[in-house]
Amino acid sequence: MPPIATAKYDWILALTTIAFVFSAFGNGANDVANSYATSIAARTLNMATAGVLAIITEFIGAVAMGARVTDTIKNGIIGIDRFEGKPGALMLGMGCAEVGSAAWLIFSTHVGFPVSTTQTVVGALIGVGFASQASITWAWEDGSVSQVAASWGIAPLIAAGFSAVIFGTLKYSVLERTDSFKWAMRMIPFYLAGTGAILALFIVIEAPTAPSLEEFGAGKAVGIILGVFVGCLLIAYAFFMPYFQRRLIKEDGRIKFYHIPLGPLLLKDNPPLYYPGKGDGVVVSYYEDAYGKVQAGQKDAAKQETSADAAAILPSPEITALQKSSEQPGNDIEKNIDSAQSTPEIKPRKKHVGPTERFIDPVRELSWVNPHKAWGYIKWILLQGVTRDVVTHDSPALRAIHARAHRYDDRVEHLWTYCQVVSAMMMSIAHGSNDVANAVGPWAAVYSTYNAGVVETEAPTPIWFLVVAGLLLGLGFWFYGYNIVRAMGNKITQMSPTRGFSVELGAAITVLLASRLGLPVSTTQCLTGASMGVALMNYDLGAVNWRQLCWIFGGWVLTLPCAGLIAGLICLMALNTPHL
Repeated sequence: MPPIATAKYDWILALTTIAFVFSAFGNGANDVANSYATSIAARTLNMATAGVLAIITEFIGAVAMGARVTDTIKNGIIGIDRFEGKPGALMLGMGCAEVGSAAWLIFSTHVGFPVSTTQTVVGALIGVGFASQASITWAWEDGSVSQVAASWGIAPLIAAGFSAVIFGTLKYSVLERTDSFKWAMRMIPFYLAGTGAILALFIVIEAPTAPSLEEFGAGKAVGIILGVFVGCLLIAYAFFMPYFQRRLIKEDGRIKFYHIPLGPLLLKDNPPLYYPGKGDGVVVSYYEDAYGKVQAGQKDAAKQETSADAAAILPSPEITALQKSSEQPGNDIEKNIDSAQSTPEIKPRKKHVGPTERFIDPVRELSWVNPHKAWGYIKWILLQGVTRDVVTHDSPALRAIHARAHRYDDRVEHLWTYCQVVSAMMMSIAHGSNDVANAVGPWAAVYSTYNAGVVETEAPTPIWFLVVAGLLLGLGFWFYGYNIVRAMGNKITQMSPTRGFSVELGAAITVLLASRLGLPVSTTQCLTGASMGVALMNYDLGAVNWRQLCWIFGGWVLTLPCAGLIAGLICLMALNTPHL
């Protein structure tokens, strides 16, 4: 039973809990979408697959690694001294912060406005601080507004730097080299192993029971990196390389990703395939839009030239360079199957069928007592968020921007889809560990105060809070994240698996480092900065959608005052409302 001092405020706990559900749901719809937007835009994942992965990875990040940052949101933004002896007032203030945060997030997601959920909750807490005349921690110290605000400016630049370095390394070691596909086959095991090693390292050092990095020791950290790297490298050579050779070099369209466990058996002339594919295609076109057109690479005349000296290229039994003398004017080297840079020609896809056309229209004329009609509406409710077209943008300005981006061999891009899936999962785990605090922090303060009967914000965050929040983050993306995926995806620059991998890995490293330091940085800002860093590696300012970046930046500027105004006004009215 709660103490007498706070038992009468159970209605505040109830309303805060409802607001928490909407806040966590909106957080997932807005910020989780950022984690998977580049993978979906690059056609590495579809919305449904990304939705399932999001529920799993957000849950892992929130439950396993989210408690550390929750303390900053709960204790560090506004002074609690103002509420000493008045636990009900603290519950009311934190409840108003949760309401303000939820309201702004749901509105922003509805209009497709990618905002910082961290800025949202910090702004809401500042608004409550003004309304209640509580002190606000502006000075430069742990958990202060100054440190949080500084991280908003610094984190995007750091993420841009990480992503630019990652993509630049990939660009000059593989993508821009003559016979890029052959170099990609040589390098992909090391990229797979490196991505796995980084993921393992951060999972270990981010665990709640993990000591500080100094206590953990550089030797152990290096040992983990090298051990996982070597293990992943062996797996890559034993299982992934036979799969790649069978699918991409021998162009066996029956081979699908679930045949990877067959490993060396795929090197046989007639491998024992379970559930073989229909053999209708080897790779998709990662640069093709829904109308079957490719915009990227139109300004890339240099890449249309092949080496004049084919003998100078290292030979490979399956891959040969194209003699320049064999080129014909107007030939598309990307679709010349004899070229080392070729991509199998791909037919334009059919028009995307939306959820209403897919689930509602076939049963619209049926009677309401017909179970097929009820089943159609149930499927629409459960699947409408992951069956929408979030990739296509019919904009002349955006097509011009995409045309200025470099285009690379689709077979090379396909190799990096596997790295991109891992990096997207890493980004989502990072988001769960960092941004779960945005929804849980105020609710945890209300809950602990309600149970203690006195002002209580130092109590540890209950693990079941993180469990509920982790599930809500994933479900928010599943049902409502399509607006932000559509807004972020290809709207900053032309996205592809290699670019998306660099964006996600660079942003994930930045977020996880910030989480380790207890800084609640914005994953939106990290991903936006990372996308800009990769876009600038085209060395063409015209390949960046500066209008979209300004739009996103405008959202960052508006978020803090808008969330603060909503939460502050509600709190001010609630604290000063006349009563009988």
